[in-house]
Amino acid sequence: MTGGDIQALSVRSLRSGYGRGGDIIRGVDLDQAPETILAVIGPNGSGKSSFVKTLAGLLDVRSGHVMVTGRDVTAETPAKRVAAGLAYVPQEANVFPSLTIGENLKLATEFLRGRAGVGPEQRQRVLELFPEIAARLRTRAGDLSGGQRQMLAFASALLANPEVLLLDEPSAGLSPKIVGQTMEAIVRVREAGVTVLLVEQNVAAALRIADEAVVLVAGQISLRARAAEVGASDLAELFFAKVA
Repeated sequence: MTGGDIQALSVRSLRSGYGRGGDIIRGVDLDQAPETILAVIGPNGSGKSSFVKTLAGLLDVRSGHVMVTGRDVTAETPAKRVAAGLAYVPQEANVFPSLTIGENLKLATEFLRGRAGVGPEQRQRVLELFPEIAARLRTRAGDLSGGQRQMLAFASALLANPEVLLLDEPSAGLSPKIVGQTMEAIVRVREAGVTVLLVEQNVAAALRIADEAVVLVAGQISLRARAAEVGASDLAELFFAKVA
């Protein structure tokens, strides 16, 4: 956890893209306070997944800065960003289906070096957060439900004792009931002291649990507001607005 006025996550004038193509993320500025849930929403193709991949270090920053608890990680590799307190759960391929739950959890910390708080005590805290998987450590991840796989992915990321957890579309492909369970798990993560940046296509589900929301359109932030204050009419206008 962080204190004082230091933001858990800060982004300044961020630009990124793929190969020789144009910028997908076009000058994003963003601060996120510790122990909050920030929902990043927007229409298809708005750059949401590109944004979170840039934060995670999977897409090169063309200009601007990414800071975690005041530390500039812009030039760091994904692994070093994890060591700095930034964990990432991708939308797909986020567990090893042929391995058991216990083996997935062990592998998650196999190569972690230099991150304080990683060890047996953190593992116990994480398992207490996710009783749905804690009692099934010998079960193959491939035999889990979609929601249970997501909880395993969250747990694996949290073993690194992160300050900030980046989630990319955690409800994708899940039934409405399992979406609700997944969102409840995200709230438990925040209550454990972790800051969560949630990229989500299921806008209603995201807004129900988020403290604040930003709307991303064409790689730029069109709106930032308290989640409870974001209305359907606002979203309809913003989602289809053109950004210069």
